[in-house]
Amino acid sequence: MLFGLLFTPMIQQVFEFKTLEPLKGTVANPEDARFSKKDWIDGTYQEKKELYINSMFGFRSFCIRLNNQIAFNLFNKAKANGVIVGKENYLYEESYINAYTGKDFLGEDSISHTLNRLKFISDTLSKLNKQLIIVFAAGKASYFPEYIPDKYLPISEKTNYKYLSDGAKKMGLNHIDFNKWFVDNKKTSKYPLYSLQGVHWSTYGTVLAADSLIRKIEFLRNIDTPNLLFDSIKMEDAHDVDYDVADGMNLLYRIDGFKMAYPKMRWVENLGKTKPKVLVISDSFYWGMYNLGISNCFQNDHFWYYNKQVFPESNSKEVLADDLDIKSQIESHDVFVIMATEATLRKISWGFIERVEFYFKNQSDLSKPIRTQEYMRSVKIFIESYIKTNKVWMETIVKMADEKKISPDSVMVIEAMWQIDHPNK
Repeated sequence: MLFGLLFTPMIQQVFEFKTLEPLKGTVANPEDARFSKKDWIDGTYQEKKELYINSMFGFRSFCIRLNNQIAFNLFNKAKANGVIVGKENYLYEESYINAYTGKDFLGEDSISHTLNRLKFISDTLSKLNKQLIIVFAAGKASYFPEYIPDKYLPISEKTNYKYLSDGAKKMGLNHIDFNKWFVDNKKTSKYPLYSLQGVHWSTYGTVLAADSLIRKIEFLRNIDTPNLLFDSIKMEDAHDVDYDVADGMNLLYRIDGFKMAYPKMRWVENLGKTKPKVLVISDSFYWGMYNLGISNCFQNDHFWYYNKQVFPESNSKEVLADDLDIKSQIESHDVFVIMATEATLRKISWGFIERVEFYFKNQSDLSKPIRTQEYMRSVKIFIESYIKTNKVWMETIVKMADEKKISPDSVMVIEAMWQIDHPNK
């Protein structure tokens, strides 16, 4: 019986007599090693084979879930990257807590520089009869601060969200502050706007946010777009986006929570409606709107996920934003939406506003770009290959950034451009 128990994982690995639920989240499974005399002699085969066996043995997913369940039940720990178990089992990602408490604060000068960039881009786009909209997505730490573990307190008054949202309001930037709206309506909302087990706004909250974004675009463009409607709502146990963090913990049993609202959606597209051309640069908070079908209200709509992957094109074959000509993207869209939640505000737009600012400032005629995609690619290569590999140069970069009161990344771009433009100096 003992030997049978010991050999059970091997039997499962070979015959798979029991079907197990696969692990959720990002799971990288190594390839099986192929035997060769050379790899056997130098030990490469043994290393690869051991890695494969340790990652692919029978009942591995069950063993991992069992281990995670023990850590959760006995030690109140989440065996998932960056996940924090709060009071009464409310789940957070640590980056949201750090943003809410101000531990990731960028500094007033850096935020002021970002706001000035946004203002310049917004004003320039307005001259082209285009609009820029800044969207502050809701954050779970702001929405449920009462369940944050005490060890992460106290809370600083200086946060990226506070300074960016206040600055956007003072500068008159087109923006929507969902973070504030969600908190203000926490007790009065008919249905939950956040779940216990998820980190993104609820499905119901996503619907409300999508409707507000559409109305904001209608107001700024003075148009009437197709409408987003829901006929009925079902109250169910949290699932999909409302259970995303709990899913990533890979437990044996569900984490209990309150019922969540799931609207039945439909889109009404009547004659005479106008579909604007919209480009959205966002973190994962836009996926909920995108999956709901918000693109039915737009034409030539695109979603640049973290300003990297381009959708819908990347659904079939990956397309990167860096490979697209910024001039043609500006010309082919009417509205530009930059969305970020409190945890990602420190990297808002992920390089998009720097790229657009550079494009606008380095040409006298907006119809004729001076800097090509090849040029910007050369700048990026120069930074990675020369500046970042030179310790003395990097020390100089940091000093220049302090003197100019701009970010080191901006100084590196300026340095690389000067070097490329003056190869003989």
